[in-house]
Amino acid sequence: MIREAVDAAIKAILSEKDYLSQLDEKTGDGDHGLNMARGAQAAQEAMDELDEPEDLKKVLSAIGEAFATNVGGTAGPLYGAGLLAAAEVVDENATPDIPTLEKIFGAAVEEIKKRGHADKGDKTMLDVLIPIHECFVAGNVSGKSFEEVLAQARDAARDGVNYTKDIPARRGLASHLGEKSIGFEDPGAMSSFIIFRTLCSFRKS
Repeated sequence: MIREAVDAAIKAILSEKDYLSQLDEKTGDGDHGLNMARGAQAAQEAMDELDEPEDLKKVLSAIGEAFATNVGGTAGPLYGAGLLAAAEVVDENATPDIPTLEKIFGAAVEEIKKRGHADKGDKTMLDVLIPIHECFVAGNVSGKSFEEVLAQARDAARDGVNYTKDIPARRGLASHLGEKSIGFEDPGAMSSFIIFRTLCSFRKS
């Protein structure tokens, strides 16, 4: 199941490569789609070589290493760092349940905050990842099924992408545009949403 979910996310990124680059052209240097595709291809190769592709901890570590060592730009190293941080907090033989996802997104968010010197409201991938994480914390999951929490997190991710369209960039190349960056979604936020939306759809199927 984990291997199939990762394959679906990789396929989604590769299929949206041109769209992500076109979006990045509006506020950056237009290479986000290419960089994400390079990371996705490296992740696919890492998964093909992995001896236990259903081990969540090993999968996160392998994909994180693939992004960290093969992708340039800004988003690739941040994705890599976030995934590697997530792998560190995942228990052996863990399954992608609510407590595990809270750990994964919590660790990834904190590492990306530290590496990118960014936070919610800066028009970055954190405007998607932080709302996703918030949906999995204990105070927001009481009395809800896994599917309900997942649906709320997917909606929060979508809202996060839309939010980046309405605010100026404060980090990265887009920050040089200031108010002129308003009106365009952040490419990193969009790629984060695409990945999470794909994983949610895979779970539902």
